[in-house]
Amino acid sequence: MKNLEELKIMRERVKKDLQLRAGKHRVKIVVGMGSCGIAAGARETMNEFLNLIEKSNKTDIIVTASGCFGFCAQEPMIHVYVEDKKPVTYRNVDIEAAQEIFDNHILNGKIVEKYLFSKGKK
Repeated sequence: MKNLEELKIMRERVKKDLQLRAGKHRVKIVVGMGSCGIAAGARETMNEFLNLIEKSNKTDIIVTASGCFGFCAQEPMIHVYVEDKKPVTYRNVDIEAAQEIFDNHILNGKIVEKYLFSKGKK
């Protein structure tokens, strides 16, 4: 850090990131970040969801991480929790799948069947 202005910019960036990971929400996306998930690209998937949320200017969607979901061959996996709906688990969620799930399910409530792993179970 070179000056107070850089510190303020950094503080705002961290504050915004924390808002995307916690707080009041309508939709919660949980990305499996066990070692198998990370090896399969879960970090990129999580970053894509964070970028999509930021671009959408939605303030009621958060993204969190969890450990392994237990289905290594299906990684990266995510759970989607929408308020007053049963949870949905998706498999093989790469960047392209994340975009499709975000546009269809997160924003419009339509489950994306081709990546569907389970409905109504955690």
